Amino acid sequence: MVSSEYVEKMQQRQQYRNLWHTDLLSTIKADTPYCCFSLFCGPCVSYLLRKRALYNDMSRYVCCAGYMPCSGSCGESRCPEFCLCTEVFCCFGNSVASTRFLLQDEFNIQTTKCDNCIIGFMFFLQQLACIFSIIACIVGSDELQAASNLLNCLSDGVYCTVCACMQTQHKVELDKRDGKFGPVERVMQAPGMQQMSRIDQSIPPPVGYAPYPAQPPYGQPAYPQPYGYPTQTYPPQGYPPASYQK
Repeated sequence: MVSSEYVEKMQQRQQYRNLWHTDLLSTIKADTPYCCFSLFCGPCVSYLLRKRALYNDMSRYVCCAGYMPCSGSCGESRCPEFCLCTEVFCCFGNSVASTRFLLQDEFNIQTTKCDNCIIGFMFFLQQLACIFSIIACIVGSDELQAASNLLNCLSDGVYCTVCACMQTQHKVELDKRDGKFGPVERVMQAPGMQQMSRIDQSIPPPVGYAPYPAQPPYGQPAYPQPYGYPTQTYPPQGYPPASYQK
């Protein structure tokens, strides 16, 4: 029976927002030599990636990263290296999945829809091949047996390929964690901090706008002088006229 803690963890993993540095379709292009290494020597790669995911501290090792019912009851504390070797060779699929869950929970990484489709297709082929094998054994038909063998070969090929791509994806993510891609270049900079108005300021500072004009002294008009006209003074010169009789 699946524990409630495991179900809650699976539901929480669906809320993650970070993405893998590279998706499954791009892993071959991202690191072709390592993808080939993962294809031909999967258990060795799984051992190296789990140890690296634990920051090379094997005292933290738990069988299947604590995600399986047998975790913690296999004597991992006495000989973690031997237990990890047993896990990657006897339970290879679980070892790859456990390392994946470990990285997802550490960095809050979600699995994209494309990755889910690839992994789901792998499981579908395995189940279909198993069903054909059972039917071929019951019926005893040579045609069904040949089809079953073909499906088994196809499902095994897809399984090995997907596991190799997944482990390459894990390796690239660990490279990103360990800073092997170098410092991240800042392409865009955040705008400068704007000065905000305070209570002791009567007028907020002009940020992004034309500055406010200086207030004229008392007694002079606040509006600007019209262009093309002389400056008016009061009283105007020549007033009153000379012929004016007081």
